[in-house]
Amino acid sequence: MVEAGIVLVDKPGGMTSHDVVARARKAFGTRKIGHAGTLDPMATGLLVLGIEGATRLLTFIVGLDKTYEATIRLGVSTDSDDADGEITASMDASALTDGAIASAIAPLTGPISQVPSSVSAIKVNGRRAYDLARAGEQVELAARSVEVSRFDVVAVRRAGEAVDLDVVVDCSSGTYIRALARDLGGALGVGGHLTALRRTRIGPFDLDGAVGVDGLAEASVFSPARAAALVLGRFDVSADEARDLRHGKRLVGAAPRLETGVAAIDPEGALVGIVEKRGADVKSAMNMPTGAGA
Repeated sequence: MVEAGIVLVDKPGGMTSHDVVARARKAFGTRKIGHAGTLDPMATGLLVLGIEGATRLLTFIVGLDKTYEATIRLGVSTDSDDADGEITASMDASALTDGAIASAIAPLTGPISQVPSSVSAIKVNGRRAYDLARAGEQVELAARSVEVSRFDVVAVRRAGEAVDLDVVVDCSSGTYIRALARDLGGALGVGGHLTALRRTRIGPFDLDGAVGVDGLAEASVFSPARAAALVLGRFDVSADEARDLRHGKRLVGAAPRLETGVAAIDPEGALVGIVEKRGADVKSAMNMPTGAGA
């Protein structure tokens, strides 16, 4: 029987997230594998996979905040806002000062309204935006509220008319780093695009312990209980309470105990499921399949 759990993968460039899932299905001998948070083919870094029953946890992981390391090239715009696209404009950015760059970054930090790249996976009338864009159709995406809690420049490299910025970004789920590059270049009047992107963190998970696609068979697996407790906090229940939750019963008067988390874990260390308050009671919002939560 395939072990349920969460696996951390360091995705290489040139592969889609689906390619990584396909490799993992072969390595673990199951088709029931999903991922939390797509990475573009050019991007590298952390991809969180759920195996068997732990795929149910991915919905709680995908919305966590993230950290990225990226390189932004100022002075060149592309139709995809990254290096995989076609160049649409070039301007001399050599006169940009570090102070001007810092001033343009400031409004892109904190709660912001961001228009995603037209070449994104967002659906428009049931079709992916990137499919519409590649078919030559005009794509207009609505702005969305996101939060960029850190947008730090760690290096500036000047080569000819272009300026390359190495940056570290902490942001909410749904933030497009390509769009940050585009908007920074636009604010500076020279255009910009992303030339490198590496995701280093999703919530409590980082690249420590992540394996490459060739090392999937030897990957360490986070048990559903350990992963859920890291993401959602631990809620210890007795054997009787675990049985009641699994049978759809409420834990009467147990709501005050939910202060520490909502991942219900039984005395054997198995994840019973995810619970929520209902008045003074606690009820199950999602139960793990029997035998899949240890």
